[in-house]
Amino acid sequence: MVVTLIVVCEVGFWVLLAAGLTLRYGLRMPRAGAAVLLLEPLLELALLTVTAIDLRGGATADWKHGLAAVYIGYTVAYGHYTIRWVDGHVAHRFGGAPRPVKPPRHGLARARHEGKLWLRTVVMGAVAAGLLQLALWYVGDGGDTSTLRGWQLTMARVVAIHGLIALSYLLWPKKAPAGEAPDGEPVRPPKALR
Repeated sequence: MVVTLIVVCEVGFWVLLAAGLTLRYGLRMPRAGAAVLLLEPLLELALLTVTAIDLRGGATADWKHGLAAVYIGYTVAYGHYTIRWVDGHVAHRFGGAPRPVKPPRHGLARARHEGKLWLRTVVMGAVAAGLLQLALWYVGDGGDTSTLRGWQLTMARVVAIHGLIALSYLLWPKKAPAGEAPDGEPVRPPKALR
């Protein structure tokens, strides 16, 4: 039941996102679109509630409960970022907004970008580990909780690996090709030379 609800929450996320953006840009109802987008956290609340009920009902704590915690952590850390990214592209395509700025590809600007993404992963790991710890306390000593502890270790590994990847952009920054500025924009001659 928990796995089914995770799938329903993921599908629901994209359905609510599409509905909110359709209202916002297709039907020119920005407030209604924003209201629909604000319903997104209710999906995670429902998943959290069902997971807690499942554990309290005597279900053995297993990989499904750990996956639910990781999914909620991911949504907390990356959900708004994803919505903003999709909204920017839809606003450009259908709302007449300027093209969204692409992430930097070179130098320290890219390292900063990767560092910010890593911080989101840290938030994801902290939320997931916190929910897993709450589940461990909720189940208590009476049940087998080794799987939940394993998920906590997995989240620590994910955060560490992503941290090493982000650090690699700082230690070995990719240089911009000749004729291109460090942020990925073409180098233009000064106005006096044009």
